[in-house]
Amino acid sequence: MRDSGAGDLTAGRDHDFRRERTSLVALSLSAWGPLATGLAMLLTNSTTQIADFVRRSAELVALATTWAVFRRLGRQPDASRELVTRLELRAARTVAAALMVSGAVTLLLVATRLREFTPSGDVRLGLAIATLGLITNSIFWRRYAGLERERPGALLGAQRRLYRAKVAVDAAVMLALASVLVAPEHALTRWLDLGGSLAVAAYLLGSAWRQWSLGRGQRH
Repeated sequence: MRDSGAGDLTAGRDHDFRRERTSLVALSLSAWGPLATGLAMLLTNSTTQIADFVRRSAELVALATTWAVFRRLGRQPDASRELVTRLELRAARTVAAALMVSGAVTLLLVATRLREFTPSGDVRLGLAIATLGLITNSIFWRRYAGLERERPGALLGAQRRLYRAKVAVDAAVMLALASVLVAPEHALTRWLDLGGSLAVAAYLLGSAWRQWSLGRGQRH
């Protein structure tokens, strides 16, 4: 007769391993983001491109923090609920701070370009990065959704929502950069470019609020 307790323990450890592995793969794939978008930013003066660089840098901090928590919990399968809560709270607050500062910087950037600004430059690299990001983030959105269904958790839920938002903002960035590529002189292009930056700022600030709310929920 199979020991159900041992089976649950094995399943739990397997889930923890897959959760940590998924987080590590996401972190590894995102590590090149700030470097690539930084290079793309040097090729154009698009506001959306600059905002995308800020966004990907903040996301890298968020992913590294989440992976560190998953790794520590994976090494301590018998961790107390108190320790788990404390680590999740610390991670949520760190991520919230990074996202909030990045969102505020992006809003400030948009404000400085509201009067006289015409997007220009070569946005092809940035557009390619945004397209790859959309595809990759869609995969991880589905992956985290599956992990959360297997074993619901605060950080898994936060990751699923984060990647869902990443997909939406990647689409907004693609639209803005495509408009700069196709019709840089068109009057609408300027507003699409600024709109893409506002979408990035809204995503960052909204994600920061959700992470902070997660932290408050863990504390109480």
